[in-house]
Amino acid sequence: MKRKHLLTRRTAIITGLGSLGGLLLPGCSKKLPPTYGNLLRMGDALTYVAQRSLLPGQSLAKEYGHHELSSFPATGTTNPADKSTPTFSEAYSRLNTSTFSDWRLSVEGKVAKPGLYSLDDLQQFPARTQITRHNCEEGWSAIGEWTGVPLTLLLHHAGILSTARFVNFYAYDGYMESIDMLDALHPQTILAYAMNGSSLPLPHGAPLRLRVERQIGYKSVKYLQRIVVSDEFVDMGDSGWSWYTGI
Repeated sequence: MKRKHLLTRRTAIITGLGSLGGLLLPGCSKKLPPTYGNLLRMGDALTYVAQRSLLPGQSLAKEYGHHELSSFPATGTTNPADKSTPTFSEAYSRLNTSTFSDWRLSVEGKVAKPGLYSLDDLQQFPARTQITRHNCEEGWSAIGEWTGVPLTLLLHHAGILSTARFVNFYAYDGYMESIDMLDALHPQTILAYAMNGSSLPLPHGAPLRLRVERQIGYKSVKYLQRIVVSDEFVDMGDSGWSWYTGI
């Protein structure tokens, strides 16, 4: 039995490495993250290939019950309404003062119907509520309840074009992130306007934040201002974090 177990593990390792090698061959770049050509981002390629090869494309992140909700720190928050911070945004500060009544989310780029969406507009879409674990790159985790519109519904409402490959998110604090279409159309990828049954609090990204449950926490952009759909990867340079952080 022990020998059989060892052989099985050895076979699995060899098979896995062979699959990875095959994906790295010329002509297979569509199966790699857009950062694969950068030596310093080799970790992206390994994580991306393993995630996309070994897991079903739309497999769900684990969801929890209300009794499992935990305290949820807003670590690393850079409040764009705070004049004392380098991420201060006068536009966001004005919106915060008016309780975001004039806030609009811009959806643009490779869509047939670019437009602006208010919170009321977004709340007219069928909502999804999910209780999930937030895994932080700093090593801590927390479980929270999020309610919002599935990103896929908004993208289809805007008429996403067939050439679209990436969705880029821009925040009022100057932060930017992007995801590929597989994550963008995932049923648990939502634009959250509520947390734990109440309106999204400012430290957690009011009035709207992204939740990408299949990736590490920093991909879930707070303080959303614009969504830009593109057919090419927008490289913001080396931020010190991997572009793809699947879990």
